[in-house]
Amino acid sequence: IPYEAVDALFYISTTGLSTPSIEARLMNVLPFSPSVVRVPIWGLGCAGGAAGLARAADYCRAFPNAKALVIAAEFCSLTFQANDLSKSNVIGTSLFSDGVACVLVAGDEAAPKSGAPRIIAARSVLMPRSEDVMGWDIRDEGLFVIFSKDIPSIVRSWLRPQVESFLQENKLLLSDLRYFIAHPGGKKVIEAYEEAFGFGPKQTEAAREVLAQYGNMSSATVYFVLEQVMQKPLVPGYGLLVALGPGFSAEMVLLKWEG
Repeated sequence: IPYEAVDALFYISTTGLSTPSIEARLMNVLPFSPSVVRVPIWGLGCAGGAAGLARAADYCRAFPNAKALVIAAEFCSLTFQANDLSKSNVIGTSLFSDGVACVLVAGDEAAPKSGAPRIIAARSVLMPRSEDVMGWDIRDEGLFVIFSKDIPSIVRSWLRPQVESFLQENKLLLSDLRYFIAHPGGKKVIEAYEEAFGFGPKQTEAAREVLAQYGNMSSATVYFVLEQVMQKPLVPGYGLLVALGPGFSAEMVLLKWEG
């Protein structure tokens, strides 16, 4: 579609700040409509990609003729702290990388016929009093990463009940999921997904491939995983897109590939 056909721009990032925000700067470089709706979203960390997809779907439900472009851009290298020798910083530096990805979400009356999935539902979940699990410690020198060693165990114990509740709300079970599009927070997080949900390597193959090839690009990563899944031959069925972020929080999006 042409740039002018985009009705809303959702810009997702947690690794830098800009005023005017980045989508406004893009509009001065690329021929988007000057009246495009701008929605910059900051602070959701790795969960931002899933949240941006959900918010764009909300917008397109309200305006069925709309086309929304969701851009996730993360520059984790900007947050590198050369003199921080903490374990969290060493792990974060080795695991996180820069990445940009975007997804076009269209309302029912604007969606082209394609192999893309429908967004059926979404849910956000916040774990109370969990600010020390993941996030930024903002000091005079910049952004210092907070990265708890408990994240894999939280995935194993806390995430499954949240996912099951979300699926039950949509009259589904874990066994009804054909596709699992997970943000690969790290190797241990992927293993925790497998343990928590009883998945085998096949369900997490795309997440492992993206982590190995690109690293953890924060919010943009789950779009890379979605692309990997969509490039393979697919049969009709449900998929769950899930990403975890600071707060501690989870963002879940239920997808459906139709025949």
